[in-house]
Amino acid sequence: MRVRFCTAVVAAAAWLGCLPSPASAQDWTEYVNKEDGFSVNFPGQPQVREITWPSEYGLTFAGRVYSAQRGAERYTVTVVDYRDAEQKYHAVSRPPSFQQAIYWQIDIMGSIQYAATKLFRQRPGVKVHYDAWHYIDLVEGHMLHLANADQSVTHASIYLHENRLYVLEGTVPPGAPEPGLFTQSLGFLDADGQRVRYREIYSNRLPPMTMGNRVGGGGRGGGGQGGAPDQRQQR
Repeated sequence: MRVRFCTAVVAAAAWLGCLPSPASAQDWTEYVNKEDGFSVNFPGQPQVREITWPSEYGLTFAGRVYSAQRGAERYTVTVVDYRDAEQKYHAVSRPPSFQQAIYWQIDIMGSIQYAATKLFRQRPGVKVHYDAWHYIDLVEGHMLHLANADQSVTHASIYLHENRLYVLEGTVPPGAPEPGLFTQSLGFLDADGQRVRYREIYSNRLPPMTMGNRVGGGGRGGGGQGGAPDQRQQR
């Protein structure tokens, strides 16, 4: 009995020694940003930097990158504000083939796929293992799983909500747990900072056109500006 008791004590002590100490562990906490309308889990307080985002149709939008690290793991949320796309479109000179006002709308509508290609599909040496439609909190978007040239693993999720583009990227070294818990922790906030809930799949609603409609050849499917019913569910 004495031998068994000593063995059990040694095993328990070894197990406890493997647990991370409070000083070395970085706790995951919910980060809430009312200004950019989102919440997400980060390993500590993220750093924030301002960026400019060149769009598919030659406009430049303001954005921010929120980033945090935990050892060799990297986590970022990029938010690009497309809400002033119409004003930006009319403020720049354009070739004759791009005079129709519909192009600022197309810039917004295509922003998810443009970001997926620009940031991830064309990354040098990358192997794409998953590349498909996705949603979170019933907000539609896109998800990619990548194996990078250095053998690290990236999970990326991209969403368009109230004409702001959200790009989440979690990258971990070989053998580490995949970063899906980060990319799947995203939530969207309303103007009062409250979590938005939907009753059905949400597709982004374009801003209303205010500077004249010079769209030619419009089809019956155009729509999306201002007339869509509110899909949000009150808490």
